[in-house]
Amino acid sequence: MQRSAHLNREEREQLKQFSAVPINVIFEAIRQEGAHELSRSFRALWWSGVAAGLAISVSVLAKGALAAHLPHADWAPLVTNMGYTIGFLIVILGRMQLFTENTITPILQLFLDPRRRNLSKILRLWSIVFLANLVGCGVAAWVMVKGGAIPPVTLDGVLYISRHYAEASAWQHFTHGIPAGFLIAALVWMLPGLSGSGEVVMIVIITWLIGAAGLSHVVAGSTELFALVLNGEMGLVPALTEGVAPAFAGNVLGGTGIFAALLYAQTREEI
Repeated sequence: MQRSAHLNREEREQLKQFSAVPINVIFEAIRQEGAHELSRSFRALWWSGVAAGLAISVSVLAKGALAAHLPHADWAPLVTNMGYTIGFLIVILGRMQLFTENTITPILQLFLDPRRRNLSKILRLWSIVFLANLVGCGVAAWVMVKGGAIPPVTLDGVLYISRHYAEASAWQHFTHGIPAGFLIAALVWMLPGLSGSGEVVMIVIITWLIGAAGLSHVVAGSTELFALVLNGEMGLVPALTEGVAPAFAGNVLGGTGIFAALLYAQTREEI
């Protein structure tokens, strides 16, 4: 036991590599990221949000492609939802603006400095990013359904998984959106302590779980709903009011109302 108190320099460096990142360091890293997002211009947020909406739609495309070539068996979703992870990998590793990530990053700044000005900045950020995400999802859905950009068999798979998503009621999208928002917020919290392959593995695990568990992610789900609207199977108003809006509320409650609040309660004495 005495030996541990007299480590040489090389051994101390090795110990640092295996030590957990202090929680206050993670909090500050995410808070600074949120503060940076709050200070970005409309144009930067808008185009990053549109890009994220397009990129997250790759999840729907990949999942639909797998669904098109697998039997409709009970085990199939466990495989098809591996495709669901791809869009999230592109968005998160590409540092694009995804609304559900912003349910935690700017909120930490508000907890430390709960002034009306900071709340206004958050509402501005959310409004720009969420609308931009929806525009990107709408464009991606049009390209898949009307643009002839994907083979008919893949389109059939995309529409198949979209119909399954749309079967949920508004209340179900809300309740299913709560754990989805919680999981995305948890993922954002864990990423600063990871690097390289660990970051990739955690993104895959969390987002696969969201898809496999049938949870409602407002941005990825919007692509599915817009695909049905463009295919003439659903009206735009029902898609927005019965699918997008309740999933939005559930994601915010899970990510901000539950995870971020619990996180701040856990860390406030240390920060």
